[in-house]
Amino acid sequence: MDNNRKVRVGITQGDINGVGYEVILKTFSDPTMLELCTPVIYGSPKVAAYHRKALELATNFSIISSAAEAEENKLSIINCTDDEAKVEFGKADAESGKAAFMALEKAMEEYKAGLIDVIVTAPINKHTIQSEDFAFPGHTEYIEQKLGDGAKALMILMKNDFRVALVTGHVPVSRIASSITKELIEEKMTIFNASLKLDFGIEAPRIAVLSLNPHAGDDGLLGTEEQDIIIPAIEEMKGKGIFCYGPYPADGFMGSDAFTHFDGILAMYHDQGLAPFKALAMDEGVNFTAGLPVVRTSPAHGTAYDIAGKGIASEDSFRQAVYVAIDVFRNRQFDKAARSNPLRKQYYEKRDDSDKLKLDVAEEEV
Repeated sequence: MDNNRKVRVGITQGDINGVGYEVILKTFSDPTMLELCTPVIYGSPKVAAYHRKALELATNFSIISSAAEAEENKLSIINCTDDEAKVEFGKADAESGKAAFMALEKAMEEYKAGLIDVIVTAPINKHTIQSEDFAFPGHTEYIEQKLGDGAKALMILMKNDFRVALVTGHVPVSRIASSITKELIEEKMTIFNASLKLDFGIEAPRIAVLSLNPHAGDDGLLGTEEQDIIIPAIEEMKGKGIFCYGPYPADGFMGSDAFTHFDGILAMYHDQGLAPFKALAMDEGVNFTAGLPVVRTSPAHGTAYDIAGKGIASEDSFRQAVYVAIDVFRNRQFDKAARSNPLRKQYYEKRDDSDKLKLDVAEEEV
C-alpha cells in the first residue's frame, strides 16, 4: 500500500431491504469520515439513490466501475447488479439476497486484486442469500473460505476494550456440547491472543474463559465439561505463556463488572457471549473477523427489517465498524514495518585494550 494515500474501505451493501444503506449513507454524510478513509460501496447506485430519497438524506456519491478509480474525499459506488433490483423495505426476498451476494462477490474480487485495503460488510439476511454459490451460515465462514488462505477465523464482538470471542459460532444449541473440544478451545484462544496482540496492540492480553454449564458445572454436579475439557485447555494455554483465567460462570461474570478487568472474554457458544454483549454494547458494537489475512468488520446489528425505511436507524455501530477496520489495518501495517526493519544486533570486538562497539557488522543470521 502507498503510505501517502488513505485506507480504502470496501463496503458491501448487504440486504437492500434492510437498514444497510441508511447506516452507510448516514455515516458518510459526515465529511470528517472522508478525511479518515476512501470509502467504496459495492452495490447499486440506483438502489442507493432510492434509499437516499426515501430517507431524505443528502449524502453525495460518485459512480465508478472499479475501486482503482476511487478518489479521495468522495464516497464512491460500484454497480454490482446485472438487473434492476427492487427495494421493498422490510421484506425478505430472493432478489435482495442475490443483490447482497453479487456485491459481496465483487468486493472479494477487488480485494484479491489489491484495490481495497479492508472490508466492512452491511448486514445480510442469512436465509435469502443462500444459493449454490453461498452455502454458509454467514459472512464469517464465507470470507474465511474465500480470503483465509487456509487460516481459521474467529468472530469477535467488541466495543472499545470490551471484546467477546466465541469457541462455537453458528451451531445449533443441540450440538454445542459435542462441538466443544480441548483442541477447539486451544485453537480459538490462540487466535484470540494473537489478534489482541497484533490487531489491538496489547502486549500481554488477559483472557477470561467462560464455563459451559451453570455454576461452572458445580464440581461435576451440573456437567463435567469444565473438568474434562475447559480446565485442561486453560492449563495447557497457560503453559504456553497465554494469560488466561477461568472458567467463570457466565451469569455472575457478565452480571458484575468482572469482565472489565480483562482484554478479552472467550465464550463457549453464540448466545452465551452475544446476548450479554448486545445488552451492554449493542449501539456501538462491532463484529470483527480475527485470524484472517483480510481485515473485515461489520456492525453488530442485523438487517433490522422492522425499522427499515423509517429513517430512525442509528449509524453508530456502522461508523465504529469503519473505525475498527482502519485501526486494525494500521496496526498490522505498523507491525509489518517493524518486522521488516528489525534493530541490528550489537557486537563487541576485543582485540585491544579497549572494547569497541561495532554496529556495522552484518551476518547472514540477522
